[in-house]
Amino acid sequence: MKNRLIFFVDDDKMMLNLMEYTFKCRDGYEVKSYFSGEECIENLKLNPDLIVLDYYLGDEDSNSMSGLETLHKISEFKKNIDVIILSREKNPELIQKFIENGAKKYVIKDDYFIDTLIETIEHHFA
Repeated sequence: MKNRLIFFVDDDKMMLNLMEYTFKCRDGYEVKSYFSGEECIENLKLNPDLIVLDYYLGDEDSNSMSGLETLHKISEFKKNIDVIILSREKNPELIQKFIENGAKKYVIKDDYFIDTLIETIEHHFA
Protein backbone atom coordinates (compact mmCIF):
# COMPACT_ATOMS: atom_id res chain seq x y z
CA MET A 1 0.00 0.00 0.00
CA LYS A 2 1.33 3.42 -0.89
CA ASN A 3 1.85 6.03 1.78
CA ARG A 4 -0.94 8.57 2.19
CA LEU A 5 0.21 12.15 1.70
CA ILE A 6 -1.02 14.55 4.36
CA PHE A 7 -0.50 18.32 4.22
CA PHE A 8 -0.40 20.13 7.55
CA VAL A 9 -1.03 23.87 7.27
CA ASP A 10 -0.49 25.98 10.39
CA ASP A 11 1.33 29.24 11.12
CA ASP A 12 2.54 27.89 14.48
CA LYS A 13 5.92 26.17 14.07
CA MET A 14 5.60 24.15 17.28
CA MET A 15 2.19 22.89 16.21
CA LEU A 16 3.55 21.86 12.80
CA ASN A 17 6.51 20.12 14.42
CA LEU A 18 4.22 18.17 16.75
CA MET A 19 1.93 17.03 13.93
CA GLU A 20 4.87 16.22 11.62
CA TYR A 21 6.64 14.19 14.28
CA THR A 22 3.46 12.36 15.27
CA PHE A 23 2.63 11.24 11.74
CA LYS A 24 6.15 10.70 10.39
CA CYS A 25 6.56 8.10 13.14
CA ARG A 26 3.49 6.18 11.93
CA ASP A 27 3.53 3.70 9.08
CA GLY A 28 1.64 4.58 5.94
CA TYR A 29 1.93 8.36 6.03
CA GLU A 30 4.00 10.92 4.20
CA VAL A 31 3.86 14.44 5.58
CA LYS A 32 4.37 17.91 4.12
CA SER A 33 4.06 21.03 6.27
CA TYR A 34 3.26 24.58 5.24
CA PHE A 35 3.11 27.86 7.17
CA SER A 36 0.48 29.47 4.95
CA GLY A 37 -2.54 28.78 2.82
CA GLU A 38 -0.64 30.19 -0.15
CA GLU A 39 2.14 27.59 0.26
CA CYS A 40 -0.45 24.84 0.53
CA ILE A 41 -2.20 25.97 -2.68
CA GLU A 42 1.12 26.17 -4.56
CA ASN A 43 1.79 22.52 -3.70
CA LEU A 44 -1.63 21.01 -4.46
CA LYS A 45 -0.10 19.54 -7.61
CA LEU A 46 1.46 16.93 -5.27
CA ASN A 47 -2.10 15.56 -4.85
CA PRO A 48 -2.40 15.19 -1.08
CA ASP A 49 -4.82 12.56 0.21
CA LEU A 50 -5.78 14.82 3.10
CA ILE A 51 -5.14 18.39 4.29
CA VAL A 52 -5.20 19.40 7.95
CA LEU A 53 -5.79 23.14 7.88
CA ASP A 54 -5.60 25.65 10.71
CA TYR A 55 -8.51 28.09 10.84
CA TYR A 56 -6.35 31.05 11.81
CA LEU A 57 -3.34 31.65 9.55
CA GLY A 58 -1.09 34.68 9.98
CA ASP A 59 -1.91 37.81 11.96
CA GLU A 60 -4.59 40.36 11.19
CA ASP A 61 -2.06 42.80 9.71
CA SER A 62 -0.78 40.33 7.17
CA ASN A 63 -2.34 39.64 3.80
CA SER A 64 -2.24 35.91 4.44
CA MET A 65 -5.23 33.87 3.39
CA SER A 66 -7.42 32.65 6.24
CA GLY A 67 -8.26 28.99 6.71
CA LEU A 68 -11.68 29.56 5.14
CA GLU A 69 -10.20 31.31 2.09
CA THR A 70 -7.68 28.49 1.76
CA LEU A 71 -10.49 25.92 1.97
CA HIS A 72 -12.30 27.72 -0.88
CA LYS A 73 -9.16 27.74 -3.03
CA ILE A 74 -8.54 24.04 -2.37
CA SER A 75 -12.06 23.13 -3.50
CA GLU A 76 -11.70 25.36 -6.59
CA PHE A 77 -8.49 23.54 -7.46
CA LYS A 78 -9.66 20.04 -6.68
CA LYS A 79 -13.03 19.02 -5.35
CA ASN A 80 -11.99 15.62 -4.04
CA ILE A 81 -9.27 16.60 -1.55
CA ASP A 82 -10.57 16.06 1.97
CA VAL A 83 -9.84 18.79 4.50
CA ILE A 84 -9.88 18.63 8.30
CA ILE A 85 -10.00 21.99 10.06
CA LEU A 86 -7.96 22.42 13.22
CA SER A 87 -8.74 25.37 15.49
CA ARG A 88 -8.94 26.67 19.04
CA GLU A 89 -12.19 28.37 17.99
CA LYS A 90 -15.25 26.62 19.44
CA ASN A 91 -17.92 28.85 17.88
CA PRO A 92 -20.69 26.52 16.53
CA GLU A 93 -21.57 28.95 13.71
CA LEU A 94 -17.97 29.01 12.54
CA ILE A 95 -17.74 25.22 12.70
CA GLN A 96 -20.96 24.98 10.67
CA LYS A 97 -19.57 27.45 8.11
CA PHE A 98 -16.48 25.28 7.55
CA ILE A 99 -18.56 22.11 7.19
CA GLU A 100 -20.91 23.86 4.73
CA ASN A 101 -17.85 24.94 2.74
CA GLY A 102 -16.56 21.40 2.35
CA ALA A 103 -14.50 20.56 5.44
CA LYS A 104 -14.94 16.90 6.39
CA LYS A 105 -14.26 17.40 10.07
CA TYR A 106 -13.50 20.15 12.57
CA VAL A 107 -11.04 19.32 15.37
CA ILE A 108 -10.70 21.64 18.37
CA LYS A 109 -7.12 22.37 19.47
CA ASP A 110 -7.41 21.45 23.13
CA ASP A 111 -4.97 19.65 25.45
CA TYR A 112 -5.80 16.31 23.79
CA PHE A 113 -6.17 17.44 20.18
CA ILE A 114 -3.27 15.31 18.90
CA ASP A 115 -5.05 12.14 20.07
CA THR A 116 -8.29 13.34 18.48
CA LEU A 117 -6.41 14.17 15.27
CA ILE A 118 -4.74 10.72 15.13
CA GLU A 119 -8.12 9.07 15.66
CA THR A 120 -9.82 11.30 13.08
CA ILE A 121 -7.14 10.68 10.42
CA GLU A 122 -6.96 6.93 11.05
CA HIS A 123 -10.76 6.71 10.89
CA HIS A 124 -10.75 8.78 7.70
CA PHE A 125 -8.46 6.30 5.92
CA ALA A 126 -10.01 3.15 7.43
